[in-house]
Amino acid sequence: MGQVWGTRFETTEPVRDFRWTKGVESFAGWYYCMTVQGHVGYESWLERDRLILMDRDPQVVGIASQPFWLHWHDGTRSRRHAPDYFVRLADGRARVVDVRADHQVDEAATESFAATQHACEAAGWEFARVGAPDPVFMANVRWLARYRRRRCLRWPVAARLLDVFEEPLPLLDGVLEAGDRLEVLPVLFHLLWSGVLAADLRRELLHDDSLVWKERVR
Repeated sequence: MGQVWGTRFETTEPVRDFRWTKGVESFAGWYYCMTVQGHVGYESWLERDRLILMDRDPQVVGIASQPFWLHWHDGTRSRRHAPDYFVRLADGRARVVDVRADHQVDEAATESFAATQHACEAAGWEFARVGAPDPVFMANVRWLARYRRRRCLRWPVAARLLDVFEEPLPLLDGVLEAGDRLEVLPVLFHLLWSGVLAADLRRELLHDDSLVWKERVR
């Protein structure tokens, strides 16, 4: 651990190549992450979903995929594991994240996650094994992620939306009050992505009558 104490793992390149396997439901890819202003890799749809959620989290300021190899001996043989993500938080804390659906955590994965958690504790880092997020919430956030780029933010339209949604209002009513829907909707979705505007993303899919409101600064 001491040899890598000063390494900024959130800026490292993946330690291994991403695998593409023909005929499987999940596959690897690259996601353009606004947090790091660059592409971050993923090896499954679930990893991609978790990457999108981290990208939207205002507490996350750095993300790297497959950041390092962890080596250990289990008493019988040498083992190694490359965690899925290294995350840097706004307060300087480090978090290592492994992504695996609950029903796919077998004995080997359990041992790998336990070894990773032990190493993280020794380094003063956090460790989290995360599974599948709520499907409705994730579907909404995936939609909003289409509008995550800054090019969707047009300040005059954003100012009108913030004024219109000062109090909760149905989504489409507010959009039409703010201007032409084709011009306004991308800005609205960007503001929902960034958390400037809010809606209940967990109860149901966004629709014309979804209540939208301006987030209050605490």
